[in-house]
Amino acid sequence: MCRFLVFKGSEEILLSKLILDPAHSILTQSYDSRLRLDSRRPHNGDGFGVGYYTPPSLGPEPCIFTSTIPAWNCINLSRLAAKTTSSLIFAHVRATTEGALSDSNCHPFVHGSLMFMHNGMLGNWQGVKRPLALSVAPRWFNSVHGSTDSEWAFALFLDTLERFGGVDPSSPPLAEGFGSGLLTDTMLHTISRINTLTRAASTSNAEDGRSLLNFAVTDGHSIVCTRYVNSRTDEAASLYFSSGTNWTNAEPARNYKMERQDKDGDIVLVASEPLTFERENWVKVPNNSVLTIDGLTVAVRPIIDDYFESSPSHQRSSGFASAEGLVSTKPAHTVAPHPPPAAATHPAPSSRIDDSFTRTRIVQDLGNNGPSNEVTLALNGVGFTA
Repeated sequence: MCRFLVFKGSEEILLSKLILDPAHSILTQSYDSRLRLDSRRPHNGDGFGVGYYTPPSLGPEPCIFTSTIPAWNCINLSRLAAKTTSSLIFAHVRATTEGALSDSNCHPFVHGSLMFMHNGMLGNWQGVKRPLALSVAPRWFNSVHGSTDSEWAFALFLDTLERFGGVDPSSPPLAEGFGSGLLTDTMLHTISRINTLTRAASTSNAEDGRSLLNFAVTDGHSIVCTRYVNSRTDEAASLYFSSGTNWTNAEPARNYKMERQDKDGDIVLVASEPLTFERENWVKVPNNSVLTIDGLTVAVRPIIDDYFESSPSHQRSSGFASAEGLVSTKPAHTVAPHPPPAAATHPAPSSRIDDSFTRTRIVQDLGNNGPSNEVTLALNGVGFTA
């Protein structure tokens, strides 16, 4: 499995302050990942990628830098990160599950203004690959340059955005992008299509169809991330987020921490595992949830489908994630999804973000058939208050 990092801020930040400098930066995670222990692939050393958005005068497309050199051994990454700033950054270090070692297989993937990353794998890939490829329009079939299941998942996302969202992903985006609602709906529909494909393939060849689908997508404005496994009994791959006003380097050196000086948030980080060892800075995203960053508002909602478990006390096994090279520890607080009303068995997931919510709130919206449960981030960094 891989590791990824997402940054969104009101101001630009030097890439090195995220990628290189923190004690447990994503570069460090490429050779010392604490939540990924895999004797078969002990390092995330099969290449890396960084994507970031530049001033609008240079166009809406992100700048992408990828390499098959391990991140810890790439001098050009250090040079680039020390002199480059951006307010929206994706970073990814790779441990291969599918696809050869090549630049075309390194994340993030890009099309127009859209950028996409994946940590995990599509279950029963050998049985799924051909039907998935045949299910997308020819233009998206031809857009795939590598051989990873992740890039094919991105092709499926683009096909879904065009086919069901009614938007041409190649068209110039609006001033505010495609919108968080459309990106969220497209992501949830993409996951649904993957589930349909894996179920059909596993029925025909009896292979394990469980998928780990931690996705991240952005149009340069809104960001949508998922933590998901198509199982009611297994835990998904790890995912955390942090929000605050300042990302500072405290003593001793490299001991970065997220500061919160007022109720508003100016920085949001999402990561496969925390960049620091400050437990109170990081919140564990619940299993089978979608996290949306609209502006700097963070909204976390349960993905309500056949694999949603309504009981807050329901325990999932970490065995599957561990077998795929991940371990589940609990270095941060967990926000359990509020159970849906009894009358609503599988309501359609809502992708609405209410602009009236305070920017430091985590909003769990249960759709149109029941009340929502709002959980507000405690300003003292201890945890959450209802």
